[in-house]
Amino acid sequence: MKKMSCAQAKELDLVDYLASLGHEPAKVRNQDYWYLSPFREEKTPSFKVSRSLKVWYDHGTGQGGDLVDFGILYYRCTIPEVLEKLSQYKPGTSLSFQQSSPPKSFFAGEKKDSPDSKIVVLDTRTLMDHDLVAYLEKRGIPLDLAQMSCREVDFRLYGKQQTAIGFPNRSGGYELRGEYFKGSSAPKDISFIDNGTAEVVVFEGFFNYLSFQTINKDKQAPLTNCLVLNSLSFLEKSRPLMEKHDQIFLALDRDAAGMSHTLKALEWDRDKYIDRSDYYKGRKDLNEWLTHRHTLNHSQDESRRKGRRL
Repeated sequence: MKKMSCAQAKELDLVDYLASLGHEPAKVRNQDYWYLSPFREEKTPSFKVSRSLKVWYDHGTGQGGDLVDFGILYYRCTIPEVLEKLSQYKPGTSLSFQQSSPPKSFFAGEKKDSPDSKIVVLDTRTLMDHDLVAYLEKRGIPLDLAQMSCREVDFRLYGKQQTAIGFPNRSGGYELRGEYFKGSSAPKDISFIDNGTAEVVVFEGFFNYLSFQTINKDKQAPLTNCLVLNSLSFLEKSRPLMEKHDQIFLALDRDAAGMSHTLKALEWDRDKYIDRSDYYKGRKDLNEWLTHRHTLNHSQDESRRKGRRL
């Protein structure tokens, strides 16, 4: 398959591409499409796409650009890797609603009335799918470790069946992730892993929790309790649960939203809450730090093998 050029990528329809990833607009006004940000959890749409100009802007972080810029942030990879992914995308096959002219106003509440707009879990099983295993490997997570916390989940969205890595929450819903998909099934809630300790580590998303497990996989003693928020909106709601512990270690993302929530928690009690995100300083989150280290180690191993052959 011929790799797409940057110029070709920038001509792709951003609205259709976001729909192919499972992201639908919360409202549409003329050529401006507003979304809940694909980069973080939020309740008020702050991610704006100008369909006519083929550009986006995230008012929550102040970042913006074209489809290539979006891909770099969304997939956390290089420009060549983004172009490789976009080469596999087939325009016109997305699930976005198609109209000759956009409606004056489209609100999320109207879409929720359609059963097709909701994720419906069809089946779950042991995580074994080849593409999902490859995705875990790319993000530095061992399969056996992921299988202890996650399931392989079949679900339906907009009439299409898909399969993703499913991380269960305490209310029976799943956080769903794949290389080209990010979503969650209802009900949305936190995930709490109780190891019977007096400390708890708080993560924003489950890949950071899996990264924590990966980093500590050789430790013999039980790990600390872990709380995966699955949405920053659950931080304040989880305060009673967190404060049952003697110590609360915060390992939230080091982006604008994550850091602001970290500061909010520190203001509650600076003796009880401790920011540990300095461990992965220079990276967006713990998984990005792990992935970078995983890639670096792989490159070094490859260099050593080539050296031996020479």
